[in-house]
Amino acid sequence: MAKFKVVITDYEYSSLAIERNILHQLDIEFVTSSQCRTEDEVIEAAHDADAILNQYAPITEKVINNLAHCKVISRYGVGVNTIDLDAATRRGIVVSNCTDYCIDEVADHALALLLASARKIVQLNSFTKQGLWDYKKGTPIFRLRGKVLGLIGFGKIPQNICLKARALGLRVTAYDPYISNAIAAQYGVELVDLDTLCQQADYISIHVPLTPNTQGLIGAKQLSQMKREAILINTSRGPLIDESAMISALQSSQIAGAGLDVLEQEPILSDNPLLHMEQVILTPHAAWYSEESEKELKGKVAQNVVDVLSGFYPRYLANHDVKRILKLNKRSFD
Repeated sequence: MAKFKVVITDYEYSSLAIERNILHQLDIEFVTSSQCRTEDEVIEAAHDADAILNQYAPITEKVINNLAHCKVISRYGVGVNTIDLDAATRRGIVVSNCTDYCIDEVADHALALLLASARKIVQLNSFTKQGLWDYKKGTPIFRLRGKVLGLIGFGKIPQNICLKARALGLRVTAYDPYISNAIAAQYGVELVDLDTLCQQADYISIHVPLTPNTQGLIGAKQLSQMKREAILINTSRGPLIDESAMISALQSSQIAGAGLDVLEQEPILSDNPLLHMEQVILTPHAAWYSEESEKELKGKVAQNVVDVLSGFYPRYLANHDVKRILKLNKRSFD
């Protein structure tokens, strides 16, 4: 009988070979048969697990209170909004994620959505393939250089975007109450409040985690403050935007367009009006992906589990308050 049981609640990858190879360092039974969608399905699959790998399945307080032996929950991704951090901390369960596996990918995707929206690439491609060879089908298009990119959040990904955007001639502002003026100055970024950012920016890109405080951060008020030429980009989490308010703003031309990799409901429902708006570019929560980033994510998420089951804090610790109740060894990470 294996010493540890590790359960993966759900996944959309074609192979789990990377995880198996890393978990094989320990005496582990790796259970991969589940594709959980509900709390009860997670409880049934993982109630006796020593560790959980999680992608989208809900790890709520109810689930956590029904985990008899769990020591670590390791999530595929940066955000941990699928997991009740407070409940896990109270039970002395480590929650880990992977905060640095797709910085370039998400930054590049956000910029791709911005450029495609600004240059009307999708619309012009569609008209051209219909036999309409006419640049006027994309008017108006505005020069990028000198325009203002407003970044909501200024962590690793938006910092990466900033460096690339400035090379394109964009002026960058940011809203992030947790970032110092000194860090902003390193990137040549002006820190402003959210209202000012919404009023001044030509392009707005969202890069904050989804929490109870940030849900609906961009709502009717913020949308009403934006320029009529503004384009809204979201590669973070769908519920950060009040989607019905954004749809109304797009339908009334309150804002000019949007580039969205994430939505309130994923996959997108067939009756969502965004599907029929030519000024909106949609991608299927793909900003994180490259062949390289997927391999990096899978390896780091599995290593988090090995670290904890070996008695160490993981490199990527999401609930730091667990250190008040759980004493593990510290490992130096190069």
